Amino acid sequence: MSGLMDMPLLVFAVSFVVMALSAWIGTLLGTRRTLDADLREDFSVVQTATLTLLGLIIGFSFSMALTRYDQRKNYEEEEANAIGTEYVRAGLLPASDAAKIRELLHKYLDQRIRFYSTDQRILFYSTSNAQRLSEINSETARLQNELWAAVQAPALAQPTPISALAVWGMNDVLNTQGYTQAAWRNRIPIGAWALMGAIAVCANILVGLGAKSARSKRYLLIVLPFVVAIAFLLIADIDSPRGGIIHVSPQNLLSLVESLRVP
Repeated sequence: MSGLMDMPLLVFAVSFVVMALSAWIGTLLGTRRTLDADLREDFSVVQTATLTLLGLIIGFSFSMALTRYDQRKNYEEEEANAIGTEYVRAGLLPASDAAKIRELLHKYLDQRIRFYSTDQRILFYSTSNAQRLSEINSETARLQNELWAAVQAPALAQPTPISALAVWGMNDVLNTQGYTQAAWRNRIPIGAWALMGAIAVCANILVGLGAKSARSKRYLLIVLPFVVAIAFLLIADIDSPRGGIIHVSPQNLLSLVESLRVP
């Protein structure tokens, strides 16, 4: 189920088929029994309430996905700021140590850009991209250990407030990467998707059941499922860090690379 949420186009296809079948089932139920005036009035209240609830749930889910997307963007900016600050603070250490730290930061920055630029899923699961992402995470962890060791040695040799600034900056570099990982794992819960899907199915059944003519039934069988599927597609696309077409671009990290190249 969680893998499906990383394939927005597949979410669209599955949800459209399920919603269309739900509306069609509703029309079949409607043809077997005609609602009288009193019952139709009560039915309209239930149908309106269900559609309103569906709209609210979709709106809340979209807001949740957008919040998580903004969080990922903010942490990308924080990572760039932390790396850039530590690159400058490395100059507070002895020249040999500063050169080593800056060289490692260049390599670390390249790995962070690769992390943001790797698409794991578009429509189908990609084993090569998943393996590449695993290699990036392993290399990132290795560089983090080397960076910490590189800043720890001179700080222990000369424990001064100035060297403490370099240690503090390196701590920010490592922390922001952890915050980014946590943000990328922070997704809309599967339970929320299941409840939203259940409400959408009920809403489409009620719409099909309430259709008054064969012409309106055919119209509703296509329009409402399509609109709901589009909404699910957008939510899944924004919520997925690597699936679909809406991604967090490492603009700040790329800008940092360009600024570090300036002599």
